[in-house]
Amino acid sequence: MHLFETLLVLLLGATVLTAVAKRVNIPYPTVLAVGGGIAAFIPGMPRLDVSPDIILALFVAPVLLDAAFDTSLRDLRRNRVQILLLVLVAVALTTASVAVTVHLLFPEFPLAAAVALGAILAPPDAVAALAVMQQVNPPHRIRMVLEGESLLNDASALLIYRLAVGAILAGSFSLMDAIPMFAVVVGGSIVAGWLLAWLAHPVMRRIDDAPSFVIVQFVITFGVWLAAERLGLSGVVTLVVFALTMARRKGPPTPPHLRVPSFAIWETVTFVLNVMAFTLIGLQIRPILEALTSAERARYLSAAVIVLVVVIVVRLLWVFTRHGLVVLKNKVFGRKPDEYAQTPPTAKEGLVIGWSGMRGIVTLAAAMALPAGLPYRDFFQLTAFVVVLGTLVIQGITLRPLLAFLRLPEDRTVETELLLARKTALKAALATVEGDDTPAAQRLRRGYEEALSHNRRGKHPSARPANVLRQKAVAAARSAVEELRSTDAIGDHAYHMLEEELDWLDLSAGSAHQASDTES
Repeated sequence: MHLFETLLVLLLGATVLTAVAKRVNIPYPTVLAVGGGIAAFIPGMPRLDVSPDIILALFVAPVLLDAAFDTSLRDLRRNRVQILLLVLVAVALTTASVAVTVHLLFPEFPLAAAVALGAILAPPDAVAALAVMQQVNPPHRIRMVLEGESLLNDASALLIYRLAVGAILAGSFSLMDAIPMFAVVVGGSIVAGWLLAWLAHPVMRRIDDAPSFVIVQFVITFGVWLAAERLGLSGVVTLVVFALTMARRKGPPTPPHLRVPSFAIWETVTFVLNVMAFTLIGLQIRPILEALTSAERARYLSAAVIVLVVVIVVRLLWVFTRHGLVVLKNKVFGRKPDEYAQTPPTAKEGLVIGWSGMRGIVTLAAAMALPAGLPYRDFFQLTAFVVVLGTLVIQGITLRPLLAFLRLPEDRTVETELLLARKTALKAALATVEGDDTPAAQRLRRGYEEALSHNRRGKHPSARPANVLRQKAVAAARSAVEELRSTDAIGDHAYHMLEEELDWLDLSAGSAHQASDTES
C-alpha cells in the first residue's frame, strides 16, 4: 500500500475511532493511541518514519498556538503560583525520580543519560492534556491550571533534556553552567516571542481575503517555531508568548469576514493534527520492538512499567504535598486576602490535577530525536512509548469517572461572565439609538430590549434588528466588551464566546467588506 493511501486510510480510521470514543465517553487520544498500536502490527502496514523535528513543528506548533491564543491571561495570573510550581518543581522532581529509578535498575547507566530520560518523561503534553480536558469538562479553575501548565512545562523539560543530551555527548555535566543557560534561553524566548508578534501584526492587518489570511497564519506559526529553534531558543516558550501577545494586541479587531472562517479552519486543522499525532504514537511500537531481542524486551518492558508507576506517583505526591503546605501555611499565618475572591483549592481539585498527567507526542518525539549512538537508546524509546500509552490509557480512561465520583461543585464562572458581557454589550448597543424615534431605531430598540430581557433570565438573545443600525450597535458593543476584558472584569473565555456572537450578528447584517464589494 502506498504511503498516501495509507495516510488516507489512517485518517479515515482515526476519525471513525474518534466518533466511537465520543459515543462511549472515552477520551479520543486514548482510543487513537491504542488503535495506532494495533494497526502497527497489521501485515503490509508500511513504516512511517518521520523526523522528530518535523513531528514537533507539525503536530505541536499549531495546536500550541491555538491553545495559547485562547488562554486567559487573567486566569493565568490568578493561578500563577500553582502553575509555576507544576512547571518547575513537578518537572524537576519527576526528572530526578526517573533518573534515580533508572540508575537503580541499571547501575551502569550514565547519570546524564538517566537525567535525559527523566526530562523526556517529565512534562504532561499540551496536545494530550488539552484534548482530554475538552472532553471531560472539569471545573474552570482546574482547567485553567492544567492549560497553563501544558503551555509551559514542555519548555522546562525540553531545556533539561537538551542540557542532559549535551552532557552525554560532551562526557560531563555542570549544574552551575546549566542554570545560566536555562535563564538565557527562557529570557531570550520571551523577548523573541514578543518581538515577532509585533512584527507579524502589521503584516496580518494588510491582508483582506480569508484564504490568504489563513495561509499566512500557518506560515507565521511554523516560522516562529523554526526561527526559535534555529536561534537555540525554546520553540514552546517563543510560540506561547507570540500567541498571547497577538491575542491581546491593541488596535481594531480582525474583521469578522476573516476571523470567522479562520477560526473554523484552525479548529478543523488542529483536530486533524491531534488525530494523526495520537495515531502516530501507536504506530511507533513496531519499529521500537523490532530493534530488541526477546530478552531485552522482557527486561526493558518490566523496567518501563516501573518508570510509568514512578511518573504517576511522583506527580500525585507533589500535588498533595503542595496542598498540605498551603493548608499548613493558612493555619499558621492565616490566609492572605485574595484579590480575586477565589475559594482555596481543595484536596479533590488536587487529586484531579495530579491525575491529569497524560504524556503525548512531545515525549515520543524527544525520545526519537536521541543521538543514534546513545547507550540504551532502545530502552529510552520503549520506555517513552510505555509511559505515553500507559498514562493515556490509565489516566485518560479513568479521569471522567474520577470527576463523577468526586462530585466537585459546579463551576459557572464562564457562564456568569458571559451573562455579564452580554448585558454590557446589549446596554452599549441600546445607547446608540437613544433619542432616535425612526421606525428602524424603534425596531432595533425593541429587539435589543427583548434580548436583554432574555439575558436576565439566562437565555440567549434573539434580537433581529435592522442591518445598518445593527452594525453601528455591534461596534459599540465590541468596544464596551473590550473595556471589560482590559479591566479584568471578564476573562478571555467569556470574551471570545461573546466575540463570536458579535461576529455572527455583524455578518448577518452584512460587513463593511461585503458592502464595499456590493457597491463596486
